[in-house]
Amino acid sequence: MNAIGIVEVVGVVASVEALDSMTKTSNVKFKTMEKKLGGRLVTIVVEGFVEDVQAAVEVGTRTADSITKCVAHAVIPRPHEEVMALLDRSSLKFNKAR
Repeated sequence: MNAIGIVEVVGVVASVEALDSMTKTSNVKFKTMEKKLGGRLVTIVVEGFVEDVQAAVEVGTRTADSITKCVAHAVIPRPHEEVMALLDRSSLKFNKAR
């Protein structure tokens, strides 16, 4: 895994749909999810190889836009270790809440 993809959408339903399409159409792994504003703004993070992450972000963005709105998206190849540490903490918090 050498890249992360981030898709930020309006609404939990759109985020779940986006994540579903991202993981079904590309060889990426779900990393974490952050909900802000009571779930009105949701950030999804996936990881994988650069090409797979790029494809997943494109599909996730289109899916979210077809339901509500994709606010932002990004692909980060070779993320810095501090970025990964931040995402690992988020993942622990997310998994603890489940």
